[in-house]
Amino acid sequence: MDSQNGTEEIYFILLGLSQYPRAQTIFFCLLLVSYVMTLFGNSLILLLIYYDPWLHMPMYFFLSNLSFLDMCYTTSSVPQMLINCLVTIPVISLGQCVAQMATGLYLGVVECLLLAAMAYDHCVAIVDPLHYSVHMRPQLCVLLAGTSWTTAFLLTVVPVLTMTLEFCGHHVINHFSCELLALLKLACSDLRFYELLMLGTSALSLLAPFAFIVGSYGRILVAVLRMRSMEGQGKAFSTCASHLTVVVLFYGTAISMYMMPQDKTIHERDKIISISYGVLTPMMNPLIYSLRNKEVKGAFRRLMGKKIDLKVRC
Repeated sequence: MDSQNGTEEIYFILLGLSQYPRAQTIFFCLLLVSYVMTLFGNSLILLLIYYDPWLHMPMYFFLSNLSFLDMCYTTSSVPQMLINCLVTIPVISLGQCVAQMATGLYLGVVECLLLAAMAYDHCVAIVDPLHYSVHMRPQLCVLLAGTSWTTAFLLTVVPVLTMTLEFCGHHVINHFSCELLALLKLACSDLRFYELLMLGTSALSLLAPFAFIVGSYGRILVAVLRMRSMEGQGKAFSTCASHLTVVVLFYGTAISMYMMPQDKTIHERDKIISISYGVLTPMMNPLIYSLRNKEVKGAFRRLMGKKIDLKVRC
C-alpha cells in the first residue's frame, strides 16, 4: 500500500477506548488474560499432538496448524493493543499499520481455508471410513495445509501491497487495531475498485470455503442418518461437534464483518465483532477441542502420567 500524500510519513491515532479510561483499564486486564490463555491453550495442544503418537493422524495435523495459526493471529495485534491501553495517545505509522493489517488479513484467510480442509478430513473419515487412510495420505495433508497458507498470501498480502490510497482530513482510526475496513474509511480517494476487489476476495476466502464446509457437512449428515448404530451416530457427531462449533464462531463473525453493507463510519458493533474473531475465537479453540475431545483429554492424562512417573523415579 502506498500513499499519495507526498514523502512525509503518515501517522494514525488508534482511538480504541482511550476516551473511556476506566473501561480501557478493564479492557486491558481482560485482553491480557485472553492473550495468556490463548498462548497457553494452543501451546498445550501443540505439545500434546507432538509428543503423543495416538494423535499423529490427519485430524490433529490440521489442528496443530490451527493452534499455531491462532497463536500468530493474536500476536499480530494483541500486544500492540495492550501497549496502546497504557499510553495517552496511541500512535502508529502508516507502514506499521499496513503491516499489521496485512498480517491479520493473511492469517484470518488461512484460518478460513484450514477450517475447510478440516471439514474435508471429517467428511472422508465419516463418509468413506474404510478408505480413509488411502485418501488422507500424509502428502495430501501437507498439500492441503501448504495450499491454505500460500493461497491466503495471494488473496490478501499481494492485493494490499499494491493498493494506492490518499488520506486527507483527520487520521484517527476509531478501532483497537488497523483493520482494513477502518483504514479504508479514512481514505478520500475513489474506493470503488478496492471495494469490488475486497468483495471478490471476501467471496473467495469466506463464502467459497464456507459453502464447501456446508456441502461437506451435508454429505456427513446423509452418511450419519444411514447408520443403523446409535453408537456410530453418536461417535460421528462427537467427531464433528468441535470443528462445527469453531466454524460457527469464526465464520459467523467474519462474514457479518466483511460481507455486510458498509458505511463511512466505524460503529461499536464493528469493534466487538473484530474482538470476537480476532481475540475470543483463538482463545476458545483449545477449550472447544480439549473439552469435547476424548482423544485430546486422554493424551493430556498420559502426558501428566509420564511426568508423575518421572517424579516418582527421581
